[in-house]
Amino acid sequence: MAQDNHPKDYSADSIQALEGIEHVRLRPSMYIGDVGMRGLHHLVYEVVDNSIDEAMAGYCDKIDVTINEDGSVTVQDNGRGIPIDLHKKEGVSALEVVMTKIGAGGKFDKDSYKVSGGLHGVGVSVVNALSSHLHAYVYKNGKIWEQEYERGQTSYPVKETGETSLNGTMIRFKPDASIFKESVDYNYDTLANRLRELAFLNKGIRISLEDCRTKDENGECPKEEFYSKEGLKEFVRFLDDNREPLIKEVISMEGEKNEIPVEIAMIYNNSYGENLHSYVNNINTHEGGTHLSGFRRGLTNTLKKYADNSGMLDKLKFEITGDDFREGLTAIVSVKIADPQFEGQTKTKLGNREVTSAVSQSVSEILEVYLEENPNDAKTIVQKVILAAQARHAAKKAREMVQRKSPMGGAGLPGKLSDCSEEDPTKSEVFLVEGDSAGGTAKQGRDRNFQAILPLRGKILNVEKAMQHKVFENEEIRNIFTALGVTVGTEDDTKALNIEKLRYHKIIIMCDADVDGSHIATLVLTFFFRYMNELIEAGNIYIATPPLYLIRKGNKKRYAWSEKERDEIAAEYKTNVSIQRYKGLGEMNAEQLWDTTMNPEHRVLRRVSIDSSSEADRIFSMLMGDEVPPRRDFIEKNAVYANIDA
Repeated sequence: MAQDNHPKDYSADSIQALEGIEHVRLRPSMYIGDVGMRGLHHLVYEVVDNSIDEAMAGYCDKIDVTINEDGSVTVQDNGRGIPIDLHKKEGVSALEVVMTKIGAGGKFDKDSYKVSGGLHGVGVSVVNALSSHLHAYVYKNGKIWEQEYERGQTSYPVKETGETSLNGTMIRFKPDASIFKESVDYNYDTLANRLRELAFLNKGIRISLEDCRTKDENGECPKEEFYSKEGLKEFVRFLDDNREPLIKEVISMEGEKNEIPVEIAMIYNNSYGENLHSYVNNINTHEGGTHLSGFRRGLTNTLKKYADNSGMLDKLKFEITGDDFREGLTAIVSVKIADPQFEGQTKTKLGNREVTSAVSQSVSEILEVYLEENPNDAKTIVQKVILAAQARHAAKKAREMVQRKSPMGGAGLPGKLSDCSEEDPTKSEVFLVEGDSAGGTAKQGRDRNFQAILPLRGKILNVEKAMQHKVFENEEIRNIFTALGVTVGTEDDTKALNIEKLRYHKIIIMCDADVDGSHIATLVLTFFFRYMNELIEAGNIYIATPPLYLIRKGNKKRYAWSEKERDEIAAEYKTNVSIQRYKGLGEMNAEQLWDTTMNPEHRVLRRVSIDSSSEADRIFSMLMGDEVPPRRDFIEKNAVYANIDA
């Protein structure tokens, strides 16, 4: 993919300075979303996106990311290197303009990059502003050029420091702890998931991740390389590794329609869910948009036409809908657009209307050919569609039962729900508690003004392996729907929730701190991910963290949430120490449960968020699906570090 000829028109004049950098440190969330863990990792993505832009333009095929011993991060590519010649308008090196001017970069010059990655496009200047120190190296025309910065301010002019046979750019930066107060410690898995995703979305690029904060037995830093030869076809196989395929091959295409690059890959499996993942310029569009609408239209129209012509639908007594064609489907849609227009709550919904027909035509063409050339697979798909339609028809009655039992439907709230008196949902919270015993303790210990309690009887249904009508028929799941006040959606859009009717803005899963409790919490999380994902995206789902130990010495008592904390407290008390291991919530009295787990002034809640929807999809299907070996391997690998917080 890399090219040796560097175009003459990529020079200082290609760099456009849009505005200054002064505002970034004052209002960082405006530029990177937040100053928590998501914003911290976004800094790495911004730098990597610049390298990916070079790759998409055809001038880079290798990107190396390193987490250094001191917690700083280095990103190096073998692209053309940021221009270092004089920028006429700014009067300084183009490198300095790129590093210190917000929005400055070649991606704003359509002659330099036809398509650029990154959702916000804020550029490496924001990374510079939010780093305590940044060191930029440019390898270009046989020479090395450098410049350093302190909190976005240049330490010295760009200078030549040596000779090299390399081409490309290397950025080393350390996030500013005064900005990222929660943590400046990068999570390896979070970075690895994103880099793996980028490798699938941009086939032929080698992306490595090295973590030098730890060393192996040979004193070397653990390193992983991500590379995909087939792109989205491999991505689909990776996502569906824990599901049983219904057809032999991944259906895929790559090309241009109406001057829009479109890449699609899909396969049918034996699951009952729909797993569609869409991307625009490498960014996961969680809210979908015109490219996803085009995919659904092309899929439905083409399969419907084939099914009608096959005669297999003749005995069906009701209409087949779009949902039926997507049951058991895993698909990825990726488009590259020069000027993407985003909308929606989180600005991850594509609005470009011209994309709909481009994707729809692409899907229709590849499907028509595949169905014609693979008649046995085509028959299997249509049979799956018919079963889905029959199940949907049964689910409609079950769904209507949920609607009738909703608070707005007149049947009232579930009998087990102990509601709160506060009517403002922004001030209200509900605890989903494992078992009637713990539920009873929680009812006694809660603050009735704003805390509601819904006990769950045993382990709820594993929705990963259940048909939709079985999910809606399940009493515990119906109680959750009804208590929360949300409706399930229309027949044609079964996953849509009217979350405006949500009765509590904090939904807290509270289970025992043991294996069974973790399993129940995972079952509940699987249900929310598959059927109420909007609540996770909106930040409404939390996990309570009850203590594991009570340490006493005389009249003194303290709680511990880990073995390390327990040992530290015991060492502090020294002698005559009594340690109680809590096996479940029911072993605590109401006062203890309130003090440790429910009191907003002292408790620790973990909010559930999703960094990568595709990785979350894969993990849930692996943990809760039918395939045992992958689940065993995962548990053996992660048992020591197991944590249900998403």
